[in-house]
Amino acid sequence: MTIKKLIALGLSAAMVAGMTAAPVFAEEDPTAQFEGLTANEAYEFPMMVKSFQSTYWQAAVKGMEMAGEELGVTFNAQGPNSESDIADQVNMINTAIAANPVGLGLAACDTSSVLEALQACADKGIPVVTFDTGVADAPEGSVVAEVCTDNAQAGSVAAENMYAAIKDVVANAEGQVIIGEVNQDATALNIQQRGGGFIDKMIELLQADGKTVAVAGNEFYVNAATTADATEADADVVIQVAVPAQTTVELCSTEAQAILSKENCIAIFGSNQTAAEGVLAANSNLNVLGSDAAAGDVIGVGFDAGSIIKAAVQDGTFLGAVTQSPLMMGYYAIYALTAAANGQEVSDVPTAGYWYDSTNMEDETIAPNLYD
Repeated sequence: MTIKKLIALGLSAAMVAGMTAAPVFAEEDPTAQFEGLTANEAYEFPMMVKSFQSTYWQAAVKGMEMAGEELGVTFNAQGPNSESDIADQVNMINTAIAANPVGLGLAACDTSSVLEALQACADKGIPVVTFDTGVADAPEGSVVAEVCTDNAQAGSVAAENMYAAIKDVVANAEGQVIIGEVNQDATALNIQQRGGGFIDKMIELLQADGKTVAVAGNEFYVNAATTADATEADADVVIQVAVPAQTTVELCSTEAQAILSKENCIAIFGSNQTAAEGVLAANSNLNVLGSDAAAGDVIGVGFDAGSIIKAAVQDGTFLGAVTQSPLMMGYYAIYALTAAANGQEVSDVPTAGYWYDSTNMEDETIAPNLYD
């Protein structure tokens, strides 16, 4: 499947304008830089994913396979057992760098943990393409391109759709209400940006309707929420942010259950597949989620896809979710690495993401992004 065919399916940013589903990205097509690209040699790239446990990363590898077949290049996808196994991933990265590859694809579990490795890449002239999450403090000359969703904007899309469902409940509340957020970590840049994007947009929407807001819970997200204007004790709305000790569905579920158990919790956001599945696991014990806030349902919003989340959106347990395209991230990471290995200057590729709910899951621009 060529880039033109993928564009025809609505999988690039160039085609999002005018579609019924609001995209996270609607800018000019960033993939035009790869038109006509061929590999000068039969390159092989080490591709570092965060984990092989999630179907999210399986979808990314599928995209790599598609690109590799088109370009005549190969790759070796590697990753730790879970996204919490940071040291294991760093060891894999260092081993790959020691072999002096022509390029390296990197989805960092912890962006601060890979800075020395990236400096080694810069020193050796190994171009790095980050995908899924960027590295904000990457050494100069190490990262040649990022293939990532605009995660702050993606988080804000989740907040906008959630707020539309809970706005009247907030307006008519006689006391303080809680909006929960479960983030699988506070170390990966994409999760930081996504969680922060949700918080910032929710604060903006609440304050525009005359409500005071506090952010409580995890220290990183509390400190980053500079627009909050009240203390936890006095706020009309508290955004309660939880981060588990390790990145697992089970521990995310424990954190979500603590939030959902509060009588004044009206909504909750799980900011990636692991966290969203944790919210759903917590709900299996509590049965409070639903799509009718006026009837007392807690409004749940997820992120990413997978069979568990899709089923929850389909049956109304979740109001909806924001999906990325891990397939396209893997796909364009291989294209960007091939261009860089050829000596071509490459630029960032912001991949599209979409809000989906039970009404649009079968749309041709949505369905290809909803991996199982």
